[in-house]
Amino acid sequence: MTAHAKSHAASHATAHDAAQAAPALTEGIARFIQNNSLADYPDGVVEKTKKIIVDTFAAILSGAGSEVAAPLLDYARKSAQAGESGRSPVWGTSQRCSAETAALVNGSFGHALDFDDVLSMMPAHPSAVIIPALCADLQQHRLSGRGLIEAQVMGIEVGGKIGLGMTTEHYHRGFHGTGTLAMFCGVAALAKTHALDLGTTRIAFGIASSMASGIRRNFGTMTKPLHTGLAARNALQAVRLAMSGFTAALDGLEGKAGFFASYGEKESDPGVTLKGLGQPWIVADPGIALKKFPCCYAAHSGMDGVLSLRAKHGFAAGDIAKLEVRMPPGGMEVLTFPTPQTGLEGKFSMEYCAAAGALDGGYSIWTFTDEAVRRPEVRDLLARIRVYETDECRGDDPLFETRSSGSRGFVEVEVELRNGTKDRLYIPKPPGHPSRELTWNDLEGKFMDCASEARIEAGRAQQAFKALRDLENCPDISAIVDLLVHR
Repeated sequence: MTAHAKSHAASHATAHDAAQAAPALTEGIARFIQNNSLADYPDGVVEKTKKIIVDTFAAILSGAGSEVAAPLLDYARKSAQAGESGRSPVWGTSQRCSAETAALVNGSFGHALDFDDVLSMMPAHPSAVIIPALCADLQQHRLSGRGLIEAQVMGIEVGGKIGLGMTTEHYHRGFHGTGTLAMFCGVAALAKTHALDLGTTRIAFGIASSMASGIRRNFGTMTKPLHTGLAARNALQAVRLAMSGFTAALDGLEGKAGFFASYGEKESDPGVTLKGLGQPWIVADPGIALKKFPCCYAAHSGMDGVLSLRAKHGFAAGDIAKLEVRMPPGGMEVLTFPTPQTGLEGKFSMEYCAAAGALDGGYSIWTFTDEAVRRPEVRDLLARIRVYETDECRGDDPLFETRSSGSRGFVEVEVELRNGTKDRLYIPKPPGHPSRELTWNDLEGKFMDCASEARIEAGRAQQAFKALRDLENCPDISAIVDLLVHR
């Protein structure tokens, strides 16, 4: 056995041993879901959660105008022709399909542009899983605005704390937590809104434990957002199966050969998850990051730095002699395309993001199209851009090694102009981070831009935005969804 194989086997043995000694996690989660409600949530959570929900609605609409839409809608049509019909809407389109297919398509739309929220402790994108799962079958299961808020907070809490117990080593191993972990966010949210009993909730988690999937090798392709859609569909399917009398292990998360033992690493600990539930609530602390730019979160600090330097000095791309972006160790783990050829690859290229910001003075959905990435001006500027990791950007965070690539350390951006001007900027956190929260004006602009991508009439989009901002007073969210589909 090689040294690597021995290390890997030892790591899994440790995770297995920890799972054997673990408390009854699946039961504990089920009790937590049953025993906590909106009245128990901390002050300020409703307002923060409404921002998360508005942001997720926007991200889903943007996906309806993306390149993943055509193949996904073709898949949905073929499924309907094969006999899988239904009345659940695909947002930003006129198409209707079965609830599970709607969850798949809307969930994939939600992550299509990498414009949805980020929870670094998982690390994953929870809300584009939760919202499509909750909204997949509004004809059969009415959901109020307060019910949506309550379920959204619960979903983030449970899935996020599972991610905390798993540790980021799960991600570094190659798993995409949105597919493997955020699926549990959807299960928890659905269990809450359906008021499942303890046994059915445990079974739903047991079923879902056998559905976890998603590898990071598919970043930069359509399959990355498909992870989100699969997670939303699987969450809905697991809950429906449990409600129909299907069986599964009641300790599917922590039991022998269960989720933690199989997907975990040596530091994974179900006890951390159980002890962490509601201590504190994630939406309150540390909060969720909402994206200002439609691309990989790991690039956002550098992008913010480029825009700030450009605004300060008023330079054009041709004025740049050299542009450097210095990243913390591990900060480029998923930024793997130094010379991207497509819009999807551009979302995972710090070099391209820096070039686009220097050229255009801003970022839009168009920035990450094939047309934008392939501009000759981009190719010319890339030759003068250098991006690299350095220990100097590590900072003094004692939890540095547990942070995801987009939330660890800090970023420095330095520009040297042909006239001799030099300047360097330190960016501790990207815009949209909970410490730099997006305003309602920011979110309204994002929502309207994304609705435009889905060709939703501006008046209807504005009406939907206002209803979402007043979500706690909405008796039936299907009225909002109806504003966001084509008739």
